[in-house]
Amino acid sequence: MPGQGRKEEDRKMKQGFDSIMERVKKCAKKTVSVSVAQDSAVLEAVKEAKARGIADAILVGDEAKIREIAAQIDMDLSDYEIIDEPDMIAASLKAVKLAHEGRADMYMKGIIDTKDFLKSVLDKEVGLRTGKPLSHVAVFEVPTIDRLLFLTDVAFMTYPTLEDKAHIIQNTIPVCNACGIEMPKVAPLAAVEVVNPKMPATVEADELTKMCEEGQIPGCIIDGPLSLDLAIDPEAAKHKGATHRKIQGDADVLLFPDIHAGNLVYKAIVHMVDMKNGCILTGTKVPVILTSRSDTFETKVNSIALAAVVSEELQKKA
Repeated sequence: MPGQGRKEEDRKMKQGFDSIMERVKKCAKKTVSVSVAQDSAVLEAVKEAKARGIADAILVGDEAKIREIAAQIDMDLSDYEIIDEPDMIAASLKAVKLAHEGRADMYMKGIIDTKDFLKSVLDKEVGLRTGKPLSHVAVFEVPTIDRLLFLTDVAFMTYPTLEDKAHIIQNTIPVCNACGIEMPKVAPLAAVEVVNPKMPATVEADELTKMCEEGQIPGCIIDGPLSLDLAIDPEAAKHKGATHRKIQGDADVLLFPDIHAGNLVYKAIVHMVDMKNGCILTGTKVPVILTSRSDTFETKVNSIALAAVVSEELQKKA
């Protein structure tokens, strides 16, 4: 049909990181505060984010080392604010305070241990607590799937309780909204798609579904328990006779029963699939960019872009 190819292109554009980048352009200009910024991989990502118009940055850390690394990667620091603080712990507190006070819209980890970085996030005086549990969201663009996938929690909560899982979903909904998904479909995953009292993950998935139906978890559609194939593959839903389900291979959010399941799937996709991804920590006053040193340059840039659109969404709802 005439225009079919154009429509298909547009649909793919709407469902990938290109669409997130387009959304960034419609946002007010954001600023990211970088904790202990003397790291070449982080500075390269910050440099690229600025070049693409995603975000400006305030660099907090050892200024001499920041300037030395910047010279090595041909990064012009004339347009950046630098706050000199050689002590890593003190630098993290100064950096998070910028976000706490509204001078920065996002908070990013530099070359500092994750546990020390998270201590700054949770600091009672200058941190980013909201009273909600924190959780991690990984957003994937996979060529064989016609939409973005939101995986949670794959890196932060270890063994979430039923209450924790409800909070994880509530933390993830604004991320989906920020990426253009108004009513995300959430699949609480298990090994099977039926309730089995001997399998707690299925029982809690069923309870989350009921909580959503009763209005306790608004802003989304929850259908669980679901096996992974039924959550992401419409053909599997047909073959298994699951066409009565609210989710039939078209889930947006994959909610994992524990960190083992989530982390294994996350790493399988990252290391075995041609994909794009970005990750943030949620449940905080502003989005927190908690990337790993093993993350690619593109993942770091994507994470800054994801944080930028989520920041815009949180500011709209504030």
